[in-house]
Amino acid sequence: MPTYLDFENPIKELHEQMDKAVEIAEAGKVDTSKTVAELKEKLKATQKEVYANLTAWQRVQVSRHPERPYTLDYIESITGGNFIELHGDRNFKDDKAIVGGFGQIDGKTHMLIGHQKGINTKMRQYRNFGMANPEGYRKALRLMKLAEKFNKPVITFIDTPGAYPGLEAEERGQGEAIARNLFEMAQLQVPVICIIIGEGASGGALGIGIGDKVLMLENTWYSVISPESCSSILWRSWEHKEKAAGALKLTADDMKKNKLIDGIISEPPGGAHSDREQMFKSVKREIKKWVTKLSAEKKDTLINSRIQKFCEMGVYND
Repeated sequence: MPTYLDFENPIKELHEQMDKAVEIAEAGKVDTSKTVAELKEKLKATQKEVYANLTAWQRVQVSRHPERPYTLDYIESITGGNFIELHGDRNFKDDKAIVGGFGQIDGKTHMLIGHQKGINTKMRQYRNFGMANPEGYRKALRLMKLAEKFNKPVITFIDTPGAYPGLEAEERGQGEAIARNLFEMAQLQVPVICIIIGEGASGGALGIGIGDKVLMLENTWYSVISPESCSSILWRSWEHKEKAAGALKLTADDMKKNKLIDGIISEPPGGAHSDREQMFKSVKREIKKWVTKLSAEKKDTLINSRIQKFCEMGVYND
């Protein structure tokens, strides 16, 4: 049964009415096709209306929707299954929270890397809820360097509540691993495109988020801290998470206005989970467009433009 968020009650009611109409048609052989068609049209209009006026906190909720497609879903779709996953950081172990490998998009090879959350409780534990350890970021960097060696563009998919904050992660150099990725990604000699497909929290997201083009899906968020954590620090309670979400300016629109990202990828009415195939096509189209443009640039120009872009972010005084 589909999962509905609190603000999706009008959508839920229409889905239930459609299901009942279909049941009546099947049970009593009554023609309800006209009613179903009308409900479908009303459903589309309702989805469009509801999702056109989402608050920052509601967008955070959509970004965490359990039916939302994850990194491996995007990779499977845009490569048509022509993907070879590579494992391990060659230092400690293979981190299941970050996946990556070579994949072909319409016959052209790319390095595809991203955070992976689980689709159920068992898989979420296996993937550590998408929270990477240092070996995950070191694996990602190893794969990026491999892509650079063979002159293949790098595509990253960001969807994490943050880097894993455990003691063992800190003992193995969590901060150093993320910082090293920032340093090395800024200087990669191949096109780098970063796409936020869900949550983009703190250094956990930034660890694979330095690119020539940083894009966000419409109902995602990108911030130094989650609304709940921000609320707990400022108000000593999670009750103010909605207020915190608005103040953090973490939505795609806010990030674009502040020139912290390069573009927004529209989602289907009802969110990415409502029409996964359409979402996959939109992401694939953006990847192909930017890879073509960036591949035409000279390597020095690519690196200098990338570094300059990030150096210009923020407000500061000499």
